[in-house]
Amino acid sequence: MPLHPLGDKPLTFPGPNSAMENGLDHGTPLSPGSLRSAAHSPLDTSKQPLCQPWAEKRGARGTHEVRYVSAGQSVACGWWAFAPPCLQVLNTPKGILFFLCAAAFLQGMTVNGFINTVITSLERRYDLHSYQSGLIASSYDIAACLCLTFVSYFGGSGHKPRWLGWGVLVMGTGSLVFALPHFTAGRYEVEADTGVRTCPANPSAACADRTSGLYRYQLVFMLGQFLHGVGATPLYTLGVTYLDENVKSSYSPVYIAIFYTAAILGPAAGYLIGGALLNIYTEVGRRTELTTESPLWVGAWWVGFLGSGAAAFFTAVPILGYPRQLPGSQRYAVMRAAEMHQLKDGSHGEASNPDFGKTIRDLPLSIWLLLKNPTFILLCLAGATEATLITGMSTFSPKFLESQFSLSASEAATLFGYLVVPAGGGGTFLGGFFVNKLRLRGSAVIKFCLFCTIVSLLGILVFSLHCPGVPMAGVTASYSRSLLPEGHLNLTAPCNTACGCQPEHYSPVCGSDDLMYFSLCHAGCPAATEMNVDGRKVSEAAGPPCLPLVIGAIVGLPRCTETVAVSLRIFPLVLAMSLQGNALQLVRESPSFWFSYSL
Repeated sequence: MPLHPLGDKPLTFPGPNSAMENGLDHGTPLSPGSLRSAAHSPLDTSKQPLCQPWAEKRGARGTHEVRYVSAGQSVACGWWAFAPPCLQVLNTPKGILFFLCAAAFLQGMTVNGFINTVITSLERRYDLHSYQSGLIASSYDIAACLCLTFVSYFGGSGHKPRWLGWGVLVMGTGSLVFALPHFTAGRYEVEADTGVRTCPANPSAACADRTSGLYRYQLVFMLGQFLHGVGATPLYTLGVTYLDENVKSSYSPVYIAIFYTAAILGPAAGYLIGGALLNIYTEVGRRTELTTESPLWVGAWWVGFLGSGAAAFFTAVPILGYPRQLPGSQRYAVMRAAEMHQLKDGSHGEASNPDFGKTIRDLPLSIWLLLKNPTFILLCLAGATEATLITGMSTFSPKFLESQFSLSASEAATLFGYLVVPAGGGGTFLGGFFVNKLRLRGSAVIKFCLFCTIVSLLGILVFSLHCPGVPMAGVTASYSRSLLPEGHLNLTAPCNTACGCQPEHYSPVCGSDDLMYFSLCHAGCPAATEMNVDGRKVSEAAGPPCLPLVIGAIVGLPRCTETVAVSLRIFPLVLAMSLQGNALQLVRESPSFWFSYSL
């Protein structure tokens, strides 16, 4: 650490509310500091003894004297009594930044990557509806809403690395719980439909799948997501606060930008890895006649959750070993004091009491004081609106791409991942870079956020891009290709009346006449034989079908020819929506002892 310009001379400043970090007694004179020791390892006992800060009571509450203390056991990196000197090389802001970035990366990859990638696979495998998959995704936010207030309030005055470490452990447990249904629900048994698609004589058998009880696994998925939310709660409140407390004010935007960049690269990796895993059959090692384009195909959705759960456990261990404060971080408190937003009615002084915030009785006053900060409230509303849009977009965008652009689940997830990698990661990093490079402070950061928000409105243009709808016989078009009135459904035609087709068996096929059919049976094929035409699997009817040739027994929808062009047009819009500045300004609009709670 660089030597303090004052040497061993005490740093004195007036007022009862000294701007000290959490973990040190406010307003108490500390032992004469050895700033010289800051250049050595905290456990370098061969050169100097380890010392603890001590307090001396003053008769009157007047000027408070603050000195920096030697790095002792309280700022050593380790686990309780086990703190070997070799670990102290990691006991720096860069060290904790690395592990917090790893935790944020895993959280983003799991919650905003894997979850959104496998939504359609879970619906298909466990007989879920869209509203049920929406409840699964929402369980994360429900847990966050229930835990945020208490975790940020008590964790803000507690040992932040321990709160963070235990949170990552809970998050890893949630990933393992989320993958559990794959091992308890039995094997996924389904065969390719290459012949007649009719029901047995007993009509109740058509709906037997719903009575299998697989949809009840929705509760297990909700539990896993709930644990994800509980575990990730400290990460973006206490984690950001811990970084801001232990670095210079001028470096804080860069550290926080790197942290959020890792958090956004996580979903990008989740989409790419999850998309690749969906190309592997869910029953790993078993052969199947299904192809990835089949609407019955279910990929290996569960593998990613096992990997992220194990990685979370390994990441939590070093985080638990960090001290309440990093060595030398006390000097940054004075540097940040000038940027705090002081309340005008004097209640700031009341809340600056060293004992304030340590009991539940102070919670109502803390909420009231934050609500009286208009800048903070408006930034919160802006952040909530932004989060609402981004959460819905990230959850159902792969499904939107599947339905609108005729992509498989793997292709949709991979394409969305390609968009998120440069747009999310690059945009967030650029936001922090501009704040630091332009030396934006206070109102300047708010103006920068406003500019980014206005530019983000260009994202509305994304929804003007789509592929033309594919006509489906009996649903949107008649079997003679004429349009059907809206709301009129008629899957029966003279060419398939004798087939005995059931509407419960949805297995769309594309005909050589570029018309979609509800199933091979609805295409009028009492029997069919497979053959290859120009490298494509087709089924040729053995009887009077509704069309001469049916392309792909269960291949799925025809491909949209403009997929690549559309992705290139979406890219700059998503990039514009990803510039970040809000989180940093939320920190700057709150006093230091409210950083975690305000976030």
